[in-house]
Amino acid sequence: MSTLLSAHAVDDRQGYLSLIDPRARLAVAVAMSVMVVVAARPSVVGVALIAAACGWFLSGLPLGGVVKRLLPLNVIMVLLIVLLPITTPGPADWRLGPLSFSKEGLQLASTIALKGNAVVLTLVVLLGTMNAVTLGHALHHLHVPEKLAHLMLFTVRYVDVLHREYLRLRAAMKTRGFRPGVDRHTYRSFGYLVGMLLVRSLDRAERIAAAMKCRGFRGHFFMLDHFAFSRRDVPFCLVSLTLLLLLILMEGMR
Repeated sequence: MSTLLSAHAVDDRQGYLSLIDPRARLAVAVAMSVMVVVAARPSVVGVALIAAACGWFLSGLPLGGVVKRLLPLNVIMVLLIVLLPITTPGPADWRLGPLSFSKEGLQLASTIALKGNAVVLTLVVLLGTMNAVTLGHALHHLHVPEKLAHLMLFTVRYVDVLHREYLRLRAAMKTRGFRPGVDRHTYRSFGYLVGMLLVRSLDRAERIAAAMKCRGFRGHFFMLDHFAFSRRDVPFCLVSLTLLLLLILMEGMR
């Protein structure tokens, strides 16, 4: 899978990680994420989170952008930290009026929060400087089914198109005097909105498919250049492999 664009054309943030072979970054991101998810020891998750934080210094990503991506996740994690100690069975360590909080629930919520932040930060650091075309190309090189890679590319490309179509429909509703409320008319109007969005999406998909066929599309995109493993990728791969082995050894220690 490829495209008539250069594989690295949009990787304009010149941190060290943005220069690493995208296939290596993608493989390490998946391996680290799986390791964090299956880890049972908090120390393993903590080391992975520290490693991801250290990787940020090499990524070239602005701190504000990283925090913005982590913020929605941590809003959910705060809710978990509040709710899980109340709903998880176990001896109550402390009480607040009629509510009892268990230590097991707090530990579970903390583990989930650490794992979530470690996985998201790892993905942001390793893949945050990778555009959709490069990611699709790397997926193909790693033998991900081609249809899934195509689906990812088209989804990334047309989510924004559908969002603009939604905004146009909403603007049309407002010009006709629609004001949302908690009533049957509002629910019916939003139902019509969703239905119209689906109809227009199907119509646009058919037109795009016809246009691609007219241009000779036969299920493959073609690249002007391909990935090449270089010397600068060797330290990254060695450090990543060492870190993964360290996490595996830490997880196996009892």
